[in-house]
Amino acid sequence: MSPKQNPLTGALFGLAAFGLYAGYDISVKFLGSGYSAFQIIFFAGLLALPLVMVFAMADSDQGSLRPVRPGLLAFRVVVVVFNGIIGPYAFANLPLAQCYAIFFTMPIFIALLAVPMLGEKIDLVRGVAVLLGLVGVIVALDPGAAPLQIAHLAAILGALSGALNYVLLRKTGGTERTIVLMLYPMIAQTLVLALIVPFDYKPMPLADLAVTAFMGATLVVGSVLIIAAYRRARAIIVAPMQYSQIFWATLFGIILFDEKISLPTMIGTALIIAAGVMIVARQDKPA
Repeated sequence: MSPKQNPLTGALFGLAAFGLYAGYDISVKFLGSGYSAFQIIFFAGLLALPLVMVFAMADSDQGSLRPVRPGLLAFRVVVVVFNGIIGPYAFANLPLAQCYAIFFTMPIFIALLAVPMLGEKIDLVRGVAVLLGLVGVIVALDPGAAPLQIAHLAAILGALSGALNYVLLRKTGGTERTIVLMLYPMIAQTLVLALIVPFDYKPMPLADLAVTAFMGATLVVGSVLIIAAYRRARAIIVAPMQYSQIFWATLFGIILFDEKISLPTMIGTALIIAAGVMIVARQDKPA
């Protein structure tokens, strides 16, 4: 078996990547009580840029930083910037487990977006999975227990834009260099937030800046790992590793934020995960 096609390595890389992403989300939640989400992710992105530059200099791929498909890359930059802003807002204002339950719908949105954008079809199994996932979202949100907030809408839009990002990666990932896919969205997000942060800025002590530096490192290393994971194993192996994040959400939600997972959230999350696995399992089969 060649090194580039190693399912176990791909699964472990995916597990590590999603663990790092969970660290990013938990850090947003940790700092969210004292600062705006915009300020948090601005400093995380700003402090991540030197690491990205190091990665760019170490990249052995041949080619320039000029995108091969600039139109699609520009569209993806807009999507990633939107996702990078609205997603942390949701995590800063919702319980971790409930936020993850919503973000776990990304495979469902990917399946729907792949129809118009990639020419794929939804067969009976995929259709049932989509409906199952939507039911799971309704159950997890438990709208009768408490009123829905703007943060719930932010989480749904974050999941939708995240799915759109992955679909665009399918269209561009085979032609663009890894550093190109990483660098442009990060620079754009930092520039956009630089215009917003001054309106709601609070001085950050060194300890809090260190947390944002940790976030930047998790974002960069996680991105490298997830790209490496998908190059070594099929999506059916890598994608379900995302659901390991519910463990970190539960653990740190209890330890750091005194959160408890309600029974509807647990049931809804289980339905969403089942739907996501069904969709991913059908990805290599004709519709």
